[in-house]
Amino acid sequence: MRVRVLFFGQLRDIAGVSQEDAELSEGARVEDLYERYTRRFPRLAEFRASVAASVNQEYAEWRASLAAGDEVAFLPPVSGGQQTAISDDIILLVREPIQPRDILLNLKAFEDGAAVIFDGFVRNNFQGQRTLYLEYEAYEPMAYAKLREIGARIHTQFGIHRLAIVHRLGRLEVGDTSVFIAVSAPHRAAAFDACRYAIDTLKRTVPIWKKEFFAGGAVWAEGESLPQEANSVSEESTS
Repeated sequence: MRVRVLFFGQLRDIAGVSQEDAELSEGARVEDLYERYTRRFPRLAEFRASVAASVNQEYAEWRASLAAGDEVAFLPPVSGGQQTAISDDIILLVREPIQPRDILLNLKAFEDGAAVIFDGFVRNNFQGQRTLYLEYEAYEPMAYAKLREIGARIHTQFGIHRLAIVHRLGRLEVGDTSVFIAVSAPHRAAAFDACRYAIDTLKRTVPIWKKEFFAGGAVWAEGESLPQEANSVSEESTS
């Protein structure tokens, strides 16, 4: 059977390809596919403990079985045009500069009493080195799906009215906004709680990666922990 394989971030750099088709025997599992690539590219084995896998744009266990036509992505730890909506929410991945003021104006409504924002922007240093610029990339279809999930959970768990999550991709200069989150609600407590939840969950679960460029080279920034179900190995496989 044939599956489509995708690599992102530093895994793509090691493999030298962003995607390709692979032929597998019936009954093959996600871990079998990754092991095949570690034989071709031994450095991939070093990342096994921190890599997550997705099948058809959903996080998957390493022992999950594969079927013909599946799209399998191997994802390093996460760092983040088209628009989708939940009610009047704004969920965007963009390659042009983010305009926080315009987003906020479109989010506020007369029935709201508060708006809380998070404006994450590029700082000029990383681990003691002077940052020249950043590049962000994403597994975009899956990123949109995960952002929609975050939005749906926020509406369920918090008493908010509207939500905006906008993440920029491509090259960013020092001072550029990389991610902008705004929450409007009748009461400030819900807006604060929802905004914090949005950025913390985005950093853990949305497949977006950051590469830092310096005068002497570049490095992929280490991401935050992946979801437990995406990064676990069953007791059977480790015994």
